[in-house]
Amino acid sequence: MASEDGGREAPTRRDYVKYSGAVVGGGLLAGCSGGGSGTTPARTTDGAGTASASKTETDTSDGSYSVTMAPAGTVEFETPPENVFTVLVHHTDMVVALGHGDALNAMYSPANFEGNYDKILERLDGVSVDWSGLYDSWNPEKEALYELDSDLHLADPAYVSTMDAWDTADVEEVRTAVAPWFGNALSRDHADPPADWADRYQYYSLWEVFEKVAQVFQEQARYNALSDVKADLDATVASTLPTSGDRPRTARVMTSPDLSQIWVFHMNGPGFIRSHTRPFGVDDVFDDVPEAETIGVEALAEADPEVVLVENAFARADDWRAQKRNLRDDPVASEVSAVKNDRVYPLSARYGGPIMNLFQTEMVAKELYPERFGAWPDYDGGPYPEFPPDERLFDRERVANIITGDV
Repeated sequence: MASEDGGREAPTRRDYVKYSGAVVGGGLLAGCSGGGSGTTPARTTDGAGTASASKTETDTSDGSYSVTMAPAGTVEFETPPENVFTVLVHHTDMVVALGHGDALNAMYSPANFEGNYDKILERLDGVSVDWSGLYDSWNPEKEALYELDSDLHLADPAYVSTMDAWDTADVEEVRTAVAPWFGNALSRDHADPPADWADRYQYYSLWEVFEKVAQVFQEQARYNALSDVKADLDATVASTLPTSGDRPRTARVMTSPDLSQIWVFHMNGPGFIRSHTRPFGVDDVFDDVPEAETIGVEALAEADPEVVLVENAFARADDWRAQKRNLRDDPVASEVSAVKNDRVYPLSARYGGPIMNLFQTEMVAKELYPERFGAWPDYDGGPYPEFPPDERLFDRERVANIITGDV
């Protein structure tokens, strides 16, 4: 039985998932330092990250193993978890990518992401997930976590502690009474952690988080194989981009169907919510507007982007068609260069994991540079487009085989 640094025994109800307490121990509730490396990230890039990422998995003589990631610290396992709670979709995506989709018992808004992810998984032969029975874990009731009886809560404990129904004491209770936490969410945009966690937080790239999750599931071979696919995709993008002077001025936004509200999101900057847009190095016309701030149609027209990328439009085909019509029909928006030249395109989930990252990187490449990567079609719903093999920027069959076990 593992014991915490403070001498308190770790929970015994899970014989094969144990918390070793290298970072979060008995002093957590007082916000004391517990071995974290502070808020300065070890790395802030969002590449595959296999070359320089430090090894954080430790095997022991009895066959157990431990994995370390901020902010949860070190968690010890005897076998991979088989019943896994998630909140944000990047963790959910990672579980699916590692071939353990059947282990999921919860995720944020299953109904919404069912449509989103099924459109992507349609292009990965043999890969599917039954989302219908998953608990909607946004701001979950604490009692629900007891009922789910998970082996692991693959969620960022610092992030969960900020939800309406939660605080750090609740997070600690669930860790000791049910199962450990292991996840990192604030790396998505390098947001400041809550005070209780500030001295133990660290930022990672998407693929660095994925590597650690792969260690939890003992699926390093799958991770390495998918990381190779990612590295090839990144190399293809980098070698094909035009010089910076030939890249389009771009706006990344989310709009209400009637255009009464337009939210601004950034193309560049740190965090894995930009991991599929940052590699293209475009001129973001709203880079001086705070993230998620709202603007009016007049501000969009004044910025006059050559390309507009619309968040969440891929998943909501009906709204997407209405948005495009409204942009064309609006007397102000219709004068925007991107609208006049039919260069308004959909994006999918900002919080996607490795599977979504591969597809969305290809999607954005085609939307920004159709003459170099092949054109994104006039999408009006349905599965992710079926491009001919010579226009695919990564090998779908290879990805599907890795996920289904043919590494």
